[in-house]
Amino acid sequence: MDDRPKHDHSGWEEVVLAARERARSRQSRMIERYGLSGDVQYDWSLDDARITWSRGGAVFLAGRLTMIGSVSLSRRTWLWSWANDSLPRAALGDIEKVRRFGEVNGYPVLPWPRFDHHPELVAEARMVAAAVLDAEGLWAESLDDVQLHFLVHDLTLAAEHR
Repeated sequence: MDDRPKHDHSGWEEVVLAARERARSRQSRMIERYGLSGDVQYDWSLDDARITWSRGGAVFLAGRLTMIGSVSLSRRTWLWSWANDSLPRAALGDIEKVRRFGEVNGYPVLPWPRFDHHPELVAEARMVAAAVLDAEGLWAESLDDVQLHFLVHDLTLAAEHR
């Protein structure tokens, strides 16, 4: 007998709706509060899972990254970071909690290591991951054929900006 939770699509829709509202609110607040628009530069590293923002060469904000997953545009697939053996451990943060949340609640897209790239489904997975891990924001980077998707946590202003 299969004792795994059965997929509850209406439950998934409720979780996504709440996560979407949460993500919009937090993203807007993060951008406004820290002035992350205009002439802002950023630097990030997977090795230490850090991101910094600067203006005119002076760092004003730092944060921690959790890599959610990646999209291969040529293969049209999503790969969760927890299923990607090539990533540094620091970049994974607590992403396993997202996989477990999906298993416990019967939301298949979260524990599937990969799935076909459907932009809306990727957006839903990203926002639910942000809610599960209580992220301050979402961030993405495009490199050639790959989109990298991250959560932003633990934002700290540089001493002179506090």
